Amino acid sequence: MADNEVSTYTKLASVGPYEVKIGSALITMVEPQIGHDEAYNRWYEDDHFYAGAMAMPWMFAGRRYVATRELQAMRIPTKSAVANPVELGKYIATYWITEGRYEDHLRWSVGTNQRLLADNRVYLQRDHIFTAFQEFITSFYRDENGPKDFHAFDAGYGGLVVEVIDAPEEGQLEAVVDYVRTVRAPLAFENGVAMAVVFTPIPLPEDRMSYVKQVEGLGKRVTVLWFTDGDPRESWNAAFAGAVEQSKEAGVGKAEFVAPFIPTAVGTNKYVDELR
Repeated sequence: MADNEVSTYTKLASVGPYEVKIGSALITMVEPQIGHDEAYNRWYEDDHFYAGAMAMPWMFAGRRYVATRELQAMRIPTKSAVANPVELGKYIATYWITEGRYEDHLRWSVGTNQRLLADNRVYLQRDHIFTAFQEFITSFYRDENGPKDFHAFDAGYGGLVVEVIDAPEEGQLEAVVDYVRTVRAPLAFENGVAMAVVFTPIPLPEDRMSYVKQVEGLGKRVTVLWFTDGDPRESWNAAFAGAVEQSKEAGVGKAEFVAPFIPTAVGTNKYVDELR
């Protein structure tokens, strides 16, 4: 490394925000193409999770989750604006990005992934179902002294439920977030859910990879990541099964996707034979 490169790296590290705070997230739900489940799983865990995500500047935590056949069958509504058919998206990976560093991370991420593609280190036999950078809005907690949102991937939670709610029109996100706070969170927290981390999608850059499509619902979509103490099946009926009807009754929007996941068994092919 040349002297000027050393000084550039030193300068970049010595300026700008670096608090342990979530400013944005990468949430990427992907469907391996038929016949590629095992190979995709190994590529993602053995290479891409690290080289295509965690090695990037300002991405400070990440976790990967899977939906088996049983978990896919629980998803609601059956006709979803997020996944069509609703079973699509067997895997989801979620990552935290430091507050104030989204643009810095994004520029590095685009460049690195273009390099990975050129080097044949991108597994193309997969489809992005719900992939977007998302702006952090707020977090809600059951336990005053429990883990915080930035701990979520490392706190040993048994599951993740992804709830996507679309407001009727742009500019109504605040009403949706208030509904999550006053209606959804109290019910969830009484039934084995520890926290909710709330986001809204950010437009993907024009120089994004061609196989990643622009997310829909910009300006009116809220994404809630619910972290469950145990297996999400234990909380499902009481906390999540009625989410679509609850959103209709509240009149603030529509729950377009409510889906349970469990953590992958990292470094193994566990659950690969339970996807289809």
